Amino acid sequence: MSPAFASPDQPSLTLHVVDEAGLRDFLAGLPARHSAWLSATGFTGALGQLHLLPGADGSPEGAALGYGSPQARRRGRFHVARAAADLPAGNWRLAGIPPEDAAEAALGWLLAGYRFGRYKPGTEPAARLVAPEGVSPERLLVMAEAEFLTRDLVNTPSADMGPDELESAIRDTGAAFGATVSAIAGDDLLRQGFPMIHAVGRASARVPRLIDLRWGGSGPCVTLVGKGVCFDTGGLDIKTATGMGLMKKDMGGAATALGLARAIMALDLPLRLRLLVPAVENAISGNALRPQDILTSRKGLTVEVNNTDAEGRLILADALALADEERPDLLISMATLTGSARVAVGPDLAPFYTDDDGLAAALARAGRAEADPVWRMPFWDPYEPLIEPGIADLDNAPSGGFAGSITAALFLRRFVTATPRYVHFDLYCWQPTAAPGRPKGGVGQGARAVLGALTEVLGL
Repeated sequence: MSPAFASPDQPSLTLHVVDEAGLRDFLAGLPARHSAWLSATGFTGALGQLHLLPGADGSPEGAALGYGSPQARRRGRFHVARAAADLPAGNWRLAGIPPEDAAEAALGWLLAGYRFGRYKPGTEPAARLVAPEGVSPERLLVMAEAEFLTRDLVNTPSADMGPDELESAIRDTGAAFGATVSAIAGDDLLRQGFPMIHAVGRASARVPRLIDLRWGGSGPCVTLVGKGVCFDTGGLDIKTATGMGLMKKDMGGAATALGLARAIMALDLPLRLRLLVPAVENAISGNALRPQDILTSRKGLTVEVNNTDAEGRLILADALALADEERPDLLISMATLTGSARVAVGPDLAPFYTDDDGLAAALARAGRAEADPVWRMPFWDPYEPLIEPGIADLDNAPSGGFAGSITAALFLRRFVTATPRYVHFDLYCWQPTAAPGRPKGGVGQGARAVLGALTEVLGL
């Protein structure tokens, strides 16, 4: 399914957005019958209250949606999207929404219309929104389409979303915008210098690969690297059944990076784009990667594998080394990398790492503006010794359990030595419980923040 706004030329009803402080003035401006109805039915403007305004024949003539107080709104986002599922079928226009909130309200409404219907048909949204004045409907639709793509990929079970299917999704997306896509697969990974991608994926019957999309002919170069572990058993350091339960989402970094790439291409931004996705299944067989194996990476750094369940950083390292050889103007890695990040910031925030203060500030501003919250974490140099095992250059899983997200980020940074601007996102990519604009299931994180920051960061 595709997100869509209602045509502004078609008949529509008004959804009045009313905060608690403005309730009295709002009621005073309504027809007497509507004001009396809202008072009689207990409408206070509390956040999320939705009351229809009946006409003489009982059919709705409009509706009022409580917008609460600024304090209440700070406790969530996409509050107007609450109404999307509960309003009667038809077209609706917003009234009373603060201009600075209009884009978030419209985007949230679009995102609330997402349904994952591959295996069970979903009910199409009945209420459609007319794009508010002062927003860019085209940009909002591009962002929603990118998010729908990400959600579809994450929600698809691994039986139907392995390395081959992920490559097909990237090829299909690239073809839609005239991008070129190539892939290095199987033993060719060894021959062409990607030993760690091969080592992680070799135990699976589903061939590992590195997928490479390129688009655009001029402008600054932006390279996205997305972790594409299509299922993670943990390898020989096998996960528990509970730990394996959500591992179809372990390619969420690749899904988010592909959604972001789609948005960049759809908006025709004046830049050169590269997307690199190492796509593997971390499985178990007689030739599986073993604990204490030592790998020599594309970069030449040796890595002691002290946990086969810390495989994502291994495949990302080879891909980052390749990206770094080109010295892009901006290099971004996105990965569902560590449980430590979830312990630190929970499922709603997307933590990121960068040494560039200006880039970090731009991402934070864009995250707020695009309703895509991000949080800067430190590349903490004093922890570097934790990833140095002595027997090899690097340790993929330092013992002790401290600062797991930071040490993983430090590990990845070792493979980016030539590129001036690098940022790493440690994502969750899953909505544990339904929220406005975000049904339970796969979700993108950080992509809109990056998209919003690109103009400032690269001077586009």
